Amino acid sequence: MPVTRHQGHVVVAPDKFKGTLEGAEAAARIAAGIRRAAPGTEVRELPVADGGEGTLAAALAAGFARVPVKVAGPTGLPVDAALAVLGDTAVVELAQACGLARLPGGRTAPLTAGSYGVGQLIGRALAQGAKRIVLGLGGSASTDGGAGMLQALGVRLRDAEGVELPFGGEALRRLAAIDPGPLAVVLAGAEIVVACDVDNPLLGPRGAAAVYGPQKGADGEELAVLEEGLTRFADQVAALTGHDVREAPGAGAAGGVGFAALALLGATMRPGIELLLELLGFDAAVRGARLVVTGEGCLDAQTLHGKAPAGVAAAAARAGIRVAAVAGRLELSEAEWRSAGFAAAIALTDLAEEPGDSLTRAGELAEAAGERLAAELLMR
Repeated sequence: MPVTRHQGHVVVAPDKFKGTLEGAEAAARIAAGIRRAAPGTEVRELPVADGGEGTLAAALAAGFARVPVKVAGPTGLPVDAALAVLGDTAVVELAQACGLARLPGGRTAPLTAGSYGVGQLIGRALAQGAKRIVLGLGGSASTDGGAGMLQALGVRLRDAEGVELPFGGEALRRLAAIDPGPLAVVLAGAEIVVACDVDNPLLGPRGAAAVYGPQKGADGEELAVLEEGLTRFADQVAALTGHDVREAPGAGAAGGVGFAALALLGATMRPGIELLLELLGFDAAVRGARLVVTGEGCLDAQTLHGKAPAGVAAAAARAGIRVAAVAGRLELSEAEWRSAGFAAAIALTDLAEEPGDSLTRAGELAEAAGERLAAELLMR
């Protein structure tokens, strides 16, 4: 039987399904289902991310080259990480160096975990000749205000005795002097853009310690210690630079790495999914498409506030292309997901035969979801 070639292609652009499918695997499985149900349809796989975990993988899937780098993990022990490089652009995923998944044995270290490895990744990117560095924040295990990142780039943070501070937010309480050292020379000619989807300031009830510290193992007393350290750090940075960015939206991202990037790396911040779609060439990929399919582990109220599927839906709408969603779980009502721009939404839990299938058979069910979307939106 001859294969019918359908007019217009389909772009499959999901984020990761956390705990079950990486973005690239989710894209491949959904695409396989679409091809099976709509033979002859061209399907392009373009996994996406919003700047957090999965950002590196999305860049690699889009054609960036992987550059392995061994760096300090959040506790100082070495970990194997990587950059993604294309031309003079490099993608640095913070979670590669100091993410929660990098904690030895999964044991949190809220007072002593640091971001030194992030600075090492940036340093390697610069050494590779990068002129534009996209820094994806998310999943951090540390609350050190980005102090470790700065130290890796040559900044000296010393106590009253002139001794260099060790890793972690607790040590910042002893900060007495900041020496920027060769930082200006190291960063000369480079642009740093932070992909960030939170607007938290560095300090206070919405700050890095108060909001995100508990996720990193900090209790009440430890949160107070971290807040004190971050406050001292912000005071010293303001005295050094003559400007104070502690209240800037996103300064509290990734345990305060956003603050250090703004204050001393001269970084600009952009919404994560917006920046990543631009970086991955989304507009070119969807030009002339019939349908875009996106997704993530759970489509819920948070999705509507800047997470990857909402960003994909908005970009597809601007291009005049229908968009559908596949999710592990669907916690939005039909009215809610339709108002967000989705023409259809399918949950793996609705396709599962047994409780837990959406986790243990996620790939298989993602293919089934692709088949169903193709039948509903492409074949009728």
